[in-house]
Amino acid sequence: MEANSTAAAARLPGGGGTLNHTGPGPDPAQVHYPRAATVTAAVCCVIFIVVGVIGNLLTLIVLRQSLRMPGRLSTAATLFLLSLCVSDLLFCAINLPLTASRYINEAWVLGDVACRLFPFFFYGNVAASLLSMTAIAINRYILICHKHLHGKVYRLRNIAVMVACIWICSFGPLLLPLTDVWGQMGLRKRTFSCTILPKNGSSPKKAVFVAGILVPCLLIAACYLMIYCKATRERITTGRSSMPASCSVQSINRKPSSRREDYRLTGMMVTVFVAFVVCFVPLMLVNIFDSNDTRVPTLHVLASVLAWLSAVINPVIYAGSSRYYRAIYRQLVCGDRGSSGQGAAPSEGGADSPALHWEAAEVRLTDDA
Repeated sequence: MEANSTAAAARLPGGGGTLNHTGPGPDPAQVHYPRAATVTAAVCCVIFIVVGVIGNLLTLIVLRQSLRMPGRLSTAATLFLLSLCVSDLLFCAINLPLTASRYINEAWVLGDVACRLFPFFFYGNVAASLLSMTAIAINRYILICHKHLHGKVYRLRNIAVMVACIWICSFGPLLLPLTDVWGQMGLRKRTFSCTILPKNGSSPKKAVFVAGILVPCLLIAACYLMIYCKATRERITTGRSSMPASCSVQSINRKPSSRREDYRLTGMMVTVFVAFVVCFVPLMLVNIFDSNDTRVPTLHVLASVLAWLSAVINPVIYAGSSRYYRAIYRQLVCGDRGSSGQGAAPSEGGADSPALHWEAAEVRLTDDA
């Protein structure tokens, strides 16, 4: 997959010419995109920058406030969510402005250094997002399916190491093409896109795709599938008997209400993952089946716009899934303390309270709707 392979098209006729072409008219070697498509993409970039930066900053503030609650522990799910939020914020603040410039100018005008850094941050942030979601999925799986291991695995020091590994594994391998050790990062002149290019006939792009995208997606899907099987077995077990003892499957270590909260947060994270896949699959398919010829340029543009949406949509999902988030967002944006002062406070007792429930060193985002 190219780092936004359609992000910047060649200049259109009368637009000042293109690289490696001195004759009149457009260069036949270049891919030409309809002006309406490039303008639409540029407008979407600007909208996504504003919405994405503000939304992810607000989410960072919400999660930070949660971490600073008196008597509450920093937890695995919160820190992994912070990691996901930071990667989305970096994508909106770094990659989208550069992409907007390419679409507006219909050429890369920002120089070689920026062109080399663009795919570094593009692939790195995508990998960091997916690895953060992978860490959340594994955390959910251990909490629900192997509760006895959760406290041992997710100690604060271990969590810090996990978060560090997410970012090292996301950006570390990209230093190879950035420093021209394996492949190189630069301008693909045919489409004016900055991406990972072959060097001496070798490129790490396929390895980056498999290790940074395909493997995490498979792990996430496997974790949530096993959680679904676990939940199905519990419902069947509970439904077969009305004896109080039959409820002990859920209540030996945890209250049923806490179990519901676990599944509720898991459902929200499944939504985040599905949204990511839905946003990125069209771009992946376009780059697989039409990467060399770019026979339908507008389709590449639309697929790229949809892929950018993955960095913007998560705060919307959080707000839609948690009344706590909605209350804090209103407080931060509107200064409406009256509507969130009570509802946003963490509840010690009520399991259905619209709050962040902290129990056994684990954050649960709940909504009593």
